[in-house]
Amino acid sequence: MSAESTPDPAIPGPGQSRAAGGGRRGKGRRRKPRAKRRKALLVTAWTAAGVVVLGGTGAGVLFFKLNGNLTSVDIDQALGTDRPEKAGDGSENILVLGSDTRSGGNKKLGGGTDDGTARSDTAMVVHVYKGHKKASVVSIPRDTLIDRPECTGTDGGERPAARGVMFNSAYSTGGAACAVKTVESMSGLRMDHYLEVDFSGFQQLVDDLGGVDVTTTEAIKDPDSHLDLPAGTHTLDGEQALGLVRTRHGVGDGSDLGRIQLQQAFVKALADRVRDIGLLGNPKKLYDIADTATKTVTTDSDLGSVNSLMSFASGLKGISPAGLRMVTMPVVYDPADANRVLVEKTKAEQVWTALKNDRPIPASATEGTASGGAQGVVNSAPQGRRE
Repeated sequence: MSAESTPDPAIPGPGQSRAAGGGRRGKGRRRKPRAKRRKALLVTAWTAAGVVVLGGTGAGVLFFKLNGNLTSVDIDQALGTDRPEKAGDGSENILVLGSDTRSGGNKKLGGGTDDGTARSDTAMVVHVYKGHKKASVVSIPRDTLIDRPECTGTDGGERPAARGVMFNSAYSTGGAACAVKTVESMSGLRMDHYLEVDFSGFQQLVDDLGGVDVTTTEAIKDPDSHLDLPAGTHTLDGEQALGLVRTRHGVGDGSDLGRIQLQQAFVKALADRVRDIGLLGNPKKLYDIADTATKTVTTDSDLGSVNSLMSFASGLKGISPAGLRMVTMPVVYDPADANRVLVEKTKAEQVWTALKNDRPIPASATEGTASGGAQGVVNSAPQGRRE
């Protein structure tokens, strides 16, 4: 599939104190504000799942409270040593998930029943190349049929390996650790970090930003995602943005592949919005966004403090839009089920081999595979009309 765009990197932001791992909330210390606030990457964002997308501005005006907002998961302890080796060349791989939680604040947004179950609605492998000047993002369709490795279930019990199951079932089976283990099994790449953003947090983040401007080249109407947009330019609020990145019946061929194309387009519009609104001159808005972002994101334990997130994000600020390539893992439609796709193994191997060797993904790897038919339906519009 050749759906590509060039948004800003999707990695979250700054802070000053330390949070405990394993999901516990940590205590932080208040720091005295500096006369000149220093620049840092701040905004956490999502593409459906995913959409998990983080923008690139910020300042040292964060309060100690932000550190206590964070939740983290010790992936290394959960998975042990039976994993692909770390690259060791300065490159990094990050698994970014948008969670389809079916309980609490996400029940209304995710649909379904309040049964506590969750799925990874969006999944992206972000490969940051050596030198941190370029990155590739590979979206993994949630409806891909894959072989899942043995995992520890969310109840602590062992789950045997399974063949021919949907990719997003890994998350519902064993949470973040099983999702990471499944991606590592598929790709042969070590995931150095993990980031997860939930539905309700994504919606609130867009509202905190004052909406995001997009242009649709055709009408998009999907009752399932509560979306009804005529062709033209729109300022999407949080609910509409969430509907856009989740719709699969309103555009293209109605598959998850078309939804991924919309997600990739929205990532660029979101990044444009963050750059446009000038957060450095608006401390109140900056804090509101940072508060939402840190409540929304779950990380691996190595990124489980605002200081760690800030340091990590600062290392990515050299990646420009021109240095970011977004593709979809090569797949073909499943002849036995129109609602499922299968990994195009030869081409997918080209993608993973390129990233393993810290090389660009060859164009041949994304040509001639299944396409969702939604490329160009949504584009970034001139931002800032409301400011």
